Amino acid sequence: MSAYNYQIMRYILWAIVALVGYSFVPPLIQLSTEEMHFSVATFGATGILALTAGSVALISGQPVGNNLTGPHGKYVILAGFFLAVSILAFFYSLSLGRVSVVVPIFGLFLVFSSLFGVYFFKEPLVPRQLLGIGFAILSIILIATS
Repeated sequence: MSAYNYQIMRYILWAIVALVGYSFVPPLIQLSTEEMHFSVATFGATGILALTAGSVALISGQPVGNNLTGPHGKYVILAGFFLAVSILAFFYSLSLGRVSVVVPIFGLFLVFSSLFGVYFFKEPLVPRQLLGIGFAILSIILIATS
């Protein structure tokens, strides 16, 4: 296997790990918000995320302070703001509605993120990908409105 193919397989494997792990988040948050306020559930879940990510950074010897105050730190701060707003809104909507409706609507972020990549980073967009994005939108509409 070439180094290029190995790199592709490596990031696809991690994407699958993320998919499997994140699939458990919405149902667990909905269960937790039956007994607690969504903000407490958000604090608990993201607190564990922050502690885990901080531990990984420290164990791997990453200069956290230097990176966050460096030239690209502003992107992390901005991403953190958007993450906070979106996760709070996502968890709140899970506390009010059905997982089977909320998750597909939230899942449209995949479409928008892909389009942002095309627009901001000039990533190529071939007709097959455009068709896939269209089908993704259609499938989310069909799932969320059933």
